[in-house]
Amino acid sequence: MKHATLCLPISDARRQILLGVKLRGFGQGKLVGFGGKIEDGETVAEAAARELCEETGLRAAPDQLQEVAQLTFLFPAQPGWNHLVHVFLARRWTGEPVGSAEISAEWYDLHHIPYDRMWDDDRYWLPQVLAGQHLRATFIYGDDNETVQQYWLE
Repeated sequence: MKHATLCLPISDARRQILLGVKLRGFGQGKLVGFGGKIEDGETVAEAAARELCEETGLRAAPDQLQEVAQLTFLFPAQPGWNHLVHVFLARRWTGEPVGSAEISAEWYDLHHIPYDRMWDDDRYWLPQVLAGQHLRATFIYGDDNETVQQYWLE
């Protein structure tokens, strides 16, 4: 199983979340947070901060990121897609989001997140994380690799 990070910048002052459309690779066309692989020698927080900077230009100190969830994603029809993802919130950073060749960057109102443009699992866990909960969850996708068939939240 692959291990990865996901970082979600939150502007409390604007009551917005920064998301991006994935332009290539895994999840292409979906609205997602920012993250990716953990490189050798990195902590998960260091990986989250690095990926955030690479994908958006935002610089956040790893010790300022708040880990809020560990999510396991299982794709029985495509086992190579299985992931354990460490989810972080960023509330302090420097810079302005610019996006990259891999992903765009756009602010969305926290109360009008377009879940219909995101991975199916996001509608189950993201509202809880945004409400201040910490959680662990497992999502099992169906044969279409698009629809959650079963899930557990703790």
